[in-house]
Amino acid sequence: MTSCARCAYARSSPALRNIAFFYGNTPDFSELEKYQFVVLEPSGQFKLPTNRGQGTHWLAYVSVGEVTSLRDYYSAMPKNWVVGRNTEWGSELIDQGAPGWPVFFAERVIAPLVQSGYRGFFFDTLDSYQLFATDEKTRLRNQRGLIAVIREVNKHFPSAKIILNRGFELLPQIHDQVYAVAFESLFKGWSEARGMYVDVPQDDRSWLLDRARIVKRNYGLPVIAIDYCAPADKQCAHDVVRRIRGDGLIPYVSDGHLLTINLAALSKD
Repeated sequence: MTSCARCAYARSSPALRNIAFFYGNTPDFSELEKYQFVVLEPSGQFKLPTNRGQGTHWLAYVSVGEVTSLRDYYSAMPKNWVVGRNTEWGSELIDQGAPGWPVFFAERVIAPLVQSGYRGFFFDTLDSYQLFATDEKTRLRNQRGLIAVIREVNKHFPSAKIILNRGFELLPQIHDQVYAVAFESLFKGWSEARGMYVDVPQDDRSWLLDRARIVKRNYGLPVIAIDYCAPADKQCAHDVVRRIRGDGLIPYVSDGHLLTINLAALSKD
């Protein structure tokens, strides 16, 4: 897209007011439809609503940089595309610079989701290449691969809303093909390795807020902050939502695995 195409894309897209993330197998659509946008884990045994919730945009969670054997497309991937392992999450790392990966991703990963009714995608694990890229050449190769992946998806499905989880280093090349940028753990985070909720250090928070300001100033994209509180701690969720809004960002707060629906982000305070 050119900059003018970006303007047309922005005019045809609704302004992002609120968003929820739910990765469970049994979504309560009557609750989720209270949100404007909802990101779902598409591997669950459910079908998207077809005759209700017309005001809700359903987006599919998609892991770009990592894959597990549970994904339908896993067995069709050439084995040499796997170049490492994320031991914390038990997933395999994908070489983003592998020839054929962008087309495979668009046709074998994204196309079935479009056929299922999803109107956009939340691209996760965009920085996973950093777990195995130990030199600048490999890092640049994988960054170029990720850019090619996003462009290929946009070519196949130009009306789809694409939200990135981080991917800050990619934005100079593909910001005009992105609807919004998200990141996790601004105030409260979840440690999978420790199995506990954690406070985010000030230095990490300052770095994320600097990135958010750059995204908003340079590219005019909305920025989403996803934080984590124990489901029973309602006060934590409301406090974090208020603090995220105070920094000019769009909030969502849930449990560490995004398996509960939290309506705190819809509150007006």
